[in-house]
Amino acid sequence: MAEVSIDGRDLVVRIEGLDKLWALKSRLVIPLANVRGATADPGIIKERKGIRAPGTHLPRVITAGTFHIDGERVFWDVRDPDKAVVVALADEQYARLVLQVDNPADVVALIERACAR
Repeated sequence: MAEVSIDGRDLVVRIEGLDKLWALKSRLVIPLANVRGATADPGIIKERKGIRAPGTHLPRVITAGTFHIDGERVFWDVRDPDKAVVVALADEQYARLVLQVDNPADVVALIERACAR
């Protein structure tokens, strides 16, 4: 699971628990200028993931780490797709972040408010 916060002009994603091991990351910091928006999307889990490099993918259990698909990098950290949030990025290492969070609606609202500033 991920904890998402805003720190000044940055979106900060902290990967929690054993997900750090599976995702091979513990923290991502993205300038808000490069965040295009966020949506809650439980159906995202059904999308093709692409090539895992590096990361973990056990269908219906966990998808975590970096995945390459259609020339883009996507970061995943999802166990429960009902809590998935997709963050669209530009001019970053990743094109999207697909994160499991405690309250998707609150996280989407937080990101959208921060982007509007």
